[in-house]
Amino acid sequence: MKNKKPLILISNDDGYHSKGLNCLIDMISDLGDILVCAPESARSGFSCAFSATKYLTLKKRRQWEGVEIWSCNGTPVDCVKLALDQFCKERKPDIVIGGINHGDNASVNTHYSGTMGVTMEGCMKYIPSVAYSICDYSDDADFEPLRPYVHEMTAKILREGLPKGVCLNVNFPVVPQFKGIKVCRMAFGTWGNECVKCRHPRGYDYFWMVGSYTNDEPDSEDTDNWALQHGYIAITPTQIDVTAYEDMNTVRELLGTSPNP
Repeated sequence: MKNKKPLILISNDDGYHSKGLNCLIDMISDLGDILVCAPESARSGFSCAFSATKYLTLKKRRQWEGVEIWSCNGTPVDCVKLALDQFCKERKPDIVIGGINHGDNASVNTHYSGTMGVTMEGCMKYIPSVAYSICDYSDDADFEPLRPYVHEMTAKILREGLPKGVCLNVNFPVVPQFKGIKVCRMAFGTWGNECVKCRHPRGYDYFWMVGSYTNDEPDSEDTDNWALQHGYIAITPTQIDVTAYEDMNTVRELLGTSPNP
């Protein structure tokens, strides 16, 4: 790859072959050289997990002018770590992008998402990072309405960067026309009925992790869930530092400790 253009590192949790990732490449290919390192198959729900007990492999899948696509047998975070170590030693990416994900990553899904794992890993390496997701789990989801928004957001992040320790979680609703863009906070929500118990014909129990999501504050208009449910693109600035600064004195009083000098 030539070194004159910005370098865009892309990964996801749906696999290198997913429609969302390949649509993303098409949407932003004019903005820079693109390096893809993505899982060889779906790795949804892996969050920031990395492989500590198995070896990893890389396979070059495709290449054309300005684009290289690699797959890895590990997690989304493994993909980012390997790409940075093996392909970016002399050329640091100008942006890391996760997605485009099939399915939303709003509310507490942020914590489970492999797409957000990609973005958080990039952010922890001090690289401007963003995750794009659509509220459609279909393998053949229609990503075309996202094109101008993904292109413009990516271009702006490449030009302006992001604050240190902050990445963006961008979720798109499935509507005939977007009402606009809202920068919002993560909604409080909970997953219930998560474990389905089944009986195997060989005489033992096994379980499927499924569940149903509940928005615990449906009337709060400043949340990502509200924005998506009302036809808005939801952008949630997400930070690496998860310290609850506002509650530090409360914890000191609870534990009877003194403030730090």
